[in-house]
Amino acid sequence: METKDEVMAELAALEDTKIRAVNERHGDDHGVNLTKLRAVAKRLKTQQDLARELWGTGDSAARLLALLVCRPKAFDPDELDSMLREARTPKVHDWLVNYAVKKHPQAEELRLAWMADPDPVVASAGWALTSARVVKQPEGLDLPELLDVIEAEMKAAPDRLQWAMNECLAQIGIAHADLRERAIAIGERLQVLKDYPTPPNCTSPYAPVWIEEIVRRNSPAHNSAAPSRAATAG
Repeated sequence: METKDEVMAELAALEDTKIRAVNERHGDDHGVNLTKLRAVAKRLKTQQDLARELWGTGDSAARLLALLVCRPKAFDPDELDSMLREARTPKVHDWLVNYAVKKHPQAEELRLAWMADPDPVVASAGWALTSARVVKQPEGLDLPELLDVIEAEMKAAPDRLQWAMNECLAQIGIAHADLRERAIAIGERLQVLKDYPTPPNCTSPYAPVWIEEIVRRNSPAHNSAAPSRAATAG
């Protein structure tokens, strides 16, 4: 079984200055190829104690690896809350929410607490969890009220929070046909991310385009003609 220091040395050897330069343009601060990082995680398998040690280094690559080898249910909610407030880079933040918090039995309690948090980065995690519920478990959510909040607050929200609210807007429009027209209208009025540079083969994050494209791809007529996996915003 490898020690923290041995794993850290391996991550240091995987550091690539070109990858770091690309990541830094997106606010991240590591230079490890994620495919190679996943290969390390596959070899290490689940190791909760090692995950905690790697997280404690504060190094972003180590924290990403920690989230791949951790046992999400072994964290308590206060620990996850502290980890979120420490996870200031986008990739670590996103992986923490998606790979650990979403799998935790108290994810809903964290969602509610974070939605109301004055820190916009913390609040963005609450909105990310809300987007997941919009798609998978909408029962109990007041979707029209969520649209009210998005309509009133998304335009002026800081970047990370704005992005998360915009995703929620798009997911409401995609997953709930009865609210689709209103979701598209909100997106058209606010114009958030309308001019966002979108890579080839990736759907625009501008909500009206995102909604209409994914609904089109998911339609029976499209699927019968040319089956394809629906893309998300790039």
